[in-house]
Amino acid sequence: MGALTSGTTAPDISLKDPEGKTATLAAALEKGPALVAFFKVSCPTCQFTFPFLERMYENCAGGNITFLGVSQDGAADTREFVAEFGTKFPVVMDERGYPVSNEYGLTNVPSLFWIRPDGRIAISSVGFSKADLEKISAEAARATGQEVKPLFRPGEVVPDYKPG
Repeated sequence: MGALTSGTTAPDISLKDPEGKTATLAAALEKGPALVAFFKVSCPTCQFTFPFLERMYENCAGGNITFLGVSQDGAADTREFVAEFGTKFPVVMDERGYPVSNEYGLTNVPSLFWIRPDGRIAISSVGFSKADLEKISAEAARATGQEVKPLFRPGEVVPDYKPG
């Protein structure tokens, strides 16, 4: 079984951040769409992807979109990752045995899910996919009523795909 695909209803998420505060997908979807990004701090592809997710988050600042990182690591490692990669969007931690990751059918990280307010997954992406990130960025811009801003800058060396 692979990661959940487009059209599937996203399982709810109710997890704590490194400081112990709970965040839920249900609450996020009440505001609008959500981008859920599963990762592991030791994953090189996750480390490569997260600065682009942060850039997308900053492009959508003030909108009705929720970005939610889901770490497969403990609080200390997650805090260190967030600080190192400048992640400003909320990050929570999956629990022992990865119950939420398993509900989403994860076999690799990073795994990204663009979830519509009705709870259905619109975009499912595993690994680093330049095309998928551009699609998600365009959806985010549409959802906030903003113009689509380029996610990748001239001169950046960005491969089309990196497996997770």
